[in-house]
Amino acid sequence: MHDKHYPNESADYRTARNELLLAELELRRRVEEVAALRRTLPAGGKVSQDYVFVDTTRKTVKLSQLFGKKDTLILYSWMFAPKNKNPCPMCTSMIDSWEGTAPHLSQQVAFAIVGRSPAKKLKAMAKSRGWKNLRVLSSEKNDYNKDYLGEESLENQNPMLNVFVKRGKDIHHFWGSEGLFTKTGDGLDARHVDPFWPLWHLLDATPKGRGDWYPKIKY
Repeated sequence: MHDKHYPNESADYRTARNELLLAELELRRRVEEVAALRRTLPAGGKVSQDYVFVDTTRKTVKLSQLFGKKDTLILYSWMFAPKNKNPCPMCTSMIDSWEGTAPHLSQQVAFAIVGRSPAKKLKAMAKSRGWKNLRVLSSEKNDYNKDYLGEESLENQNPMLNVFVKRGKDIHHFWGSEGLFTKTGDGLDARHVDPFWPLWHLLDATPKGRGDWYPKIKY
């Protein structure tokens, strides 16, 4: 498959590695195919209201304003219910990784994190995480989370990634991470946002893999 080798590798290792490489190449092709299929989606349902959020400076901002000069907006629903002292450790770990990604991502699309807790509470947590590049918004006083599957109830939040597009003066939903709701029985539905989370991909490259370990707010 190629003429590269590592020091002192055995023939058995190279044979097994080449078999794995074939599978990795097939996976890469499949990922590209799925991404291409996603891009062919027609615009989804028109957004029926211009949701009003509150940012960490206590200013209100409408959904339509979040786009700025971009025609695409990604919103992630951060599981942080108003009564909870701390947010979801898993969500927070993933958002941590996006802090460095945000300046690059903003060259192409608009991006923001949406939490159900009051803006003051979100600001304090964002500050404690060292987030400076992420736009964090409170949906405390609107129905965004409920309408776009970010919550079942005020206490039961969902980790949803949603993409919206502008078509003229209208805003349409484009895509959401619906794998969470498929209930396939193999335990993979909870990994619906893993493609956007570097942590797991790095651990998947190690001998022990993910194991039964999960991120925490503090270590």
